[in-house]
Amino acid sequence: MEALLIIDYTNDFVADDGALTCGKPGQAIADRIVTLADEFLQRGDAVILPTDLHELNDPYHPESKLFPPHNLANTPGREFYGPLADWVAKHQDDEHVYIYPKNRYSSFANSNLDNYLRSRHIQSLHLTGVCTDICVLHTAVDAYNLDYQLTVHADAVASFSAPGHEWALDHFQNSLGANVVDR
Repeated sequence: MEALLIIDYTNDFVADDGALTCGKPGQAIADRIVTLADEFLQRGDAVILPTDLHELNDPYHPESKLFPPHNLANTPGREFYGPLADWVAKHQDDEHVYIYPKNRYSSFANSNLDNYLRSRHIQSLHLTGVCTDICVLHTAVDAYNLDYQLTVHADAVASFSAPGHEWALDHFQNSLGANVVDR
């Protein structure tokens, strides 16, 4: 069994009016993410959606000092973007779909993701979502340190920083040993 992680693919990170948007690069990967999610479910693999959750003006969260408020609880900005929202509405009750809030860059930090994966004997992770050089990167580093096999779908990750995006793709392959694929 393998797992597809769709990281932070929400309105605030992808929509034109998102609080911390990747804009067009993020929007361009929408159909590919949904196609991958369908492929994984059809094979009986896991589709996991770790998604940022923040509180307005949280004085204890380090991102409050680094970025504008984003993915705030109970706001449209935290809702899944575009076709992924429709996909989630259709599949959220499937036993192979796992959606959970995260409060740090890495999908592993302060979560039970590692336990979830190990209890299902999942050793191979496929990473998609945003931002390539922030949350996807930190998730990949933690996955590497936990000995997971990594595949990063270059056609299904995006960032608001083109140089950061390219640097992260190189880092995945050359420092984390990830298989970076583009269809």
